[in-house]
Amino acid sequence: MTIFFQKKQEKSPIGWIKKELKNRMRIQKTANLSEEEKKILEQIRLETKKWNINNVTRTKAYLDFYRQYPEIHWAFLGHMVSRNGGWNMTDLKGELLSRLLSDREKQSFFDILERGNWLIFQDAYPQFLIYRESLRRNKPLFFLFPFLNISVFVETVWSCFWREPHPSILTTALIINEQSYLEKRVIQNPRYKQEVFDKLEFKLQELLSFNQILFPYKKDGMIHLKGQTLNQFESLRERILLGKRLYDVLFMNKDVLAYTELWANRHPHTGSRKDYWPDIFNDIHEGLPGEKYQFQLKSCKLRPGGRRIYSPTLENSWENVSHEDAEIGDWYEDLHVFDYFIDLQDVINGEIQHAYCKTLERLELAALAKKAVANWN
Repeated sequence: MTIFFQKKQEKSPIGWIKKELKNRMRIQKTANLSEEEKKILEQIRLETKKWNINNVTRTKAYLDFYRQYPEIHWAFLGHMVSRNGGWNMTDLKGELLSRLLSDREKQSFFDILERGNWLIFQDAYPQFLIYRESLRRNKPLFFLFPFLNISVFVETVWSCFWREPHPSILTTALIINEQSYLEKRVIQNPRYKQEVFDKLEFKLQELLSFNQILFPYKKDGMIHLKGQTLNQFESLRERILLGKRLYDVLFMNKDVLAYTELWANRHPHTGSRKDYWPDIFNDIHEGLPGEKYQFQLKSCKLRPGGRRIYSPTLENSWENVSHEDAEIGDWYEDLHVFDYFIDLQDVINGEIQHAYCKTLERLELAALAKKAVANWN
């Protein structure tokens, strides 16, 4: 009975991936590439660099790829999460957080958001391009991954996907990979730990605004928000579980997926929260210079006489950044990461609109309180 169970497990996608990983970890990367393979790698590097300019270009590239290859679920999940990254970036120059943060703090927060967004793209997008090239040639080219410094873990998972497509397994693996990839390069990076994570201000932003990831869509003429809340940004486990919950919110309900895809296709990403809520946000400042801030919102609606909250586009918020090369090294060490493939226990409906409205009200209150303290001093 035990022998039968082991054979059955080895035939399953997860069993096959585990077995292959054990073998591949013993194989050393060699440089015996043909001229054609070298050209493929060079083209992939150039195309990745072309789109890895800023949050807007990255976010567009994810969606464009998903339109062509909808079986790659992570491309759309990555697109929607990257939209949120852009909104967080522009919030730093928007009307509310500008009153709560110094210029140096804004720059520190932006640096970490931008670096993380850049790093994930330069790791994930080449995987997509290798997959595209494999389809064009009708043969798997995932053996090229090590030459792009892509983890042996996802190389093996993509090879499994090629043999037996399981979008949910691939998506879970990509969630694990990208968050593990960021762990040492951003979360444990001494510079970011000192400037951001260890500061009280980061706890404040985590509490007030950076912890909600929103998936907007329109239904019956009204905007709806699905999403999830992250409470422990510095925890690798919590970020991976968040990614899995977000995947469930987006893909487990066909109506939510269809409406969100429709919304994303009709609303190009600019970085401004006006993209999804033009009744509340505007990318043009409607206030007067030096004007005292007043409460504008109640239950996510403008108060009588209220004006829309300034939420600038990314283009009008931040200059493009020239990044240092990504740190070399494979995060994968052992099979313990397969614990993350266990299905989530709870059904995730993703209702977040009420919580997000409360967040906006708390942000308004915090902005007013900060201004009041400044004036008192």
